[in-house]
Amino acid sequence: MRVAEYMSRVPGYTAFPSVDALKAELDELAAAHPRLVRLRDIGASRLGEPLQALTVGNGPADAVVIAGPHPNEPVGALTVLTLVKLLCQDPGLLDFRWHIVACADPDGARLNEGWYGKPGDRRAYAEHFYRPDLAEQVEWTFPLTGGGHSFDRPLPETAALMALMDEVRPSLVCSLHNGEYQGAFFYLNRPDATLAERLAALPGLEGLPLHHGEPEVPGSVQIGPAVYLTPPGAQVGAAFGAGGSSADYAARYGALHLVTEVPTWADERVSDQGRSGRSYGEVVAEGAAARRELLDTLESSMRAVSGDLTVRSPFRRSTEGTLETFRKLGELAEDLPDLDRAATVAEEFGNRQMLHLLRLRLLGTFVRMLDAELAAGNVTPAIREQRRLLADRFDLWCGQAEADSPGPPIEPRKLVAVQLAAVLTAAAYAATSLTE
Repeated sequence: MRVAEYMSRVPGYTAFPSVDALKAELDELAAAHPRLVRLRDIGASRLGEPLQALTVGNGPADAVVIAGPHPNEPVGALTVLTLVKLLCQDPGLLDFRWHIVACADPDGARLNEGWYGKPGDRRAYAEHFYRPDLAEQVEWTFPLTGGGHSFDRPLPETAALMALMDEVRPSLVCSLHNGEYQGAFFYLNRPDATLAERLAALPGLEGLPLHHGEPEVPGSVQIGPAVYLTPPGAQVGAAFGAGGSSADYAARYGALHLVTEVPTWADERVSDQGRSGRSYGEVVAEGAAARRELLDTLESSMRAVSGDLTVRSPFRRSTEGTLETFRKLGELAEDLPDLDRAATVAEEFGNRQMLHLLRLRLLGTFVRMLDAELAAGNVTPAIREQRRLLADRFDLWCGQAEADSPGPPIEPRKLVAVQLAAVLTAAAYAATSLTE
């Protein structure tokens, strides 16, 4: 398959679309290709926003592509728009019938739109950041049974994705994600070294580094360079009180499941496997101490205002839940083997960037929580005082993050090209296995 040619067709995107702009473009595509494209409602969000699936193609097998399962990860919206336009030019591409959900969490996406027009602006990203806690994430509220953990509280958005998969019984499911300061990496639900090798070759075509630092989920099993075996939902759910992922549900139909993760900023250190001059144990201990300081700082602020909070905003739910989630992640990260070995440059750099990430994500959402209280007229001394103190802390932490991150932001076009190539590569591989 001519992957590089398809990558070259990606337009020069400079911003991410709002929920309304994305819907308008999908409506235009459906209207322009009425014989090829079908756009239909498959459910509604928790706030009543219609959830739509776009179906295009007439192949004998079905593929489901999910964009925006986390609302602070909008690259997938541009990827699926590009994919739909390619499919309209070539409806039989890879012999699949494609079912595309361009925005799986529109409520959460609207709360991030303040930075969608400024890709790569780290301060704007933190100031307008919103990500729900695991219990309110579309990607992590699929039902689970067995494995010592059960969960059966899917969100309305998750239920819509489940119904779509139940209807089409897919052979391929792709969940499109993006991160912050890391390299590109992938998750597969099968330990397929051949497919892993093909995926790992794609980011380099656009000059993106592979991720060779700490895996996102501690203890992840590596299949190939920057390609990991999808952690079972029971493992993640049991640790954080959440459900399964789309990979767990796709397994009901024997589907190949792919998660693509592309970065927002680039730095060659994320893939540097040379020695850092420090032990892995020192790096882990330093990161753990910094995370504890972060949590202590924000928990102290939470105690100062907890008796005054009156608005049950999404920012409050996210702040309270995420504090607990990151505490558990810290505990998992500290329980690691082989601490005496030399740490790589990628591991040391990744640990520092994770600290910056946690600081800005948590503090940005905490400040938005306080702003919601002030906007509602709740101007108690404690809320005003903490808002002032945390604004100063935000300036400090933002400055430290920017000083430690000389790598430039990545053009959205490059991120879309890699995601698109990964989807098409997985589809070509799945199509071949179906005919064998």
